[in-house]
Amino acid sequence: MPGCLPSPLQQPLPLRVRGVPADPQKFAVNVAPSRIDGQGAFAAEPIPARRKIGEIRGESISVREARRRAKGQARIMIVEVSERRAIDASRSGDALRFVNHSCAPNATLRVRQGRVEIYALRDIAAGEELGVNYGESHHEGRLQCRCGAPGCAGRL
Repeated sequence: MPGCLPSPLQQPLPLRVRGVPADPQKFAVNVAPSRIDGQGAFAAEPIPARRKIGEIRGESISVREARRRAKGQARIMIVEVSERRAIDASRSGDALRFVNHSCAPNATLRVRQGRVEIYALRDIAAGEELGVNYGESHHEGRLQCRCGAPGCAGRL
């Protein structure tokens, strides 16, 4: 009937625009001062174990360029995703780029198809700082670890 509003069941579903990727951030994350180092990423809501929290996005660059950019930098937001490519998240707006290292992590970083994804290893409470084990890093054991976790390795 003209002039009648459709019922909620007849409302069209929002369409996904072709060429625009879905939001890779699955859980809300805030950035705040960290007791570990500088700024940190904190769960803004409870995150269940084994769930994808989101992705670290940024500029795709060569590993050679990534290593050039990393020289002399105090904080580096670059992840090597293959032997040839890296993601530089330095200018990204993603809160997950602030995830600090922890020797007792509550999350893990996975590289899949050139994407840097972060998953919860266990249930994470709202307000809890997210931490991943960086593993091998460009620091090559020269940087003191400040995670404060029991059994901390002491160096990155």
